[in-house]
Amino acid sequence: MSRYEVAPEQRIEQLGLTLPEPRKAAGNYIGCVRTGNLIFTAGQGTDEYRGKLGDDVTIDVGYLAARQCMLNLLAVVKQELGSLSKVTRIVKILGFVNSDPAFTDQPKVLNGASDLLVEIFGERGKHGRSAVGMAQLPHNNAVEIEMILEVEDQEDSHE
Repeated sequence: MSRYEVAPEQRIEQLGLTLPEPRKAAGNYIGCVRTGNLIFTAGQGTDEYRGKLGDDVTIDVGYLAARQCMLNLLAVVKQELGSLSKVTRIVKILGFVNSDPAFTDQPKVLNGASDLLVEIFGERGKHGRSAVGMAQLPHNNAVEIEMILEVEDQEDSHE
């Protein structure tokens, strides 16, 4: 029996969203690493949102970029686990925001990812977070996010 009233994948659908196909790694790394009941993801940007916050990207567009980064991350996690219902807790996200030197609203941008996690996972989606400004991100991404999640023990996954 799932620990969720509504499966996370169903909740994503109810929100009018879809999980994309997991993006291919851009180098010699993998999308996530599992150790025990923790998953550490590689950073995920987007293919849609490019530019620098405070210059050519608004906070509202940055918020959407952070939501898309989170959908990209969840696609990687689903590929690893088979089901997002195996997520027991979002532990932490680290968000990098491609920022003009004067831009200081990185937390408002990362709210896009944080809000989405709570919309999907409820209380289990509340997490620790860091939101930092960067001089540049790969491919001129507006936002990149990585995440740490707690998941069911492998032995528990047969329930």
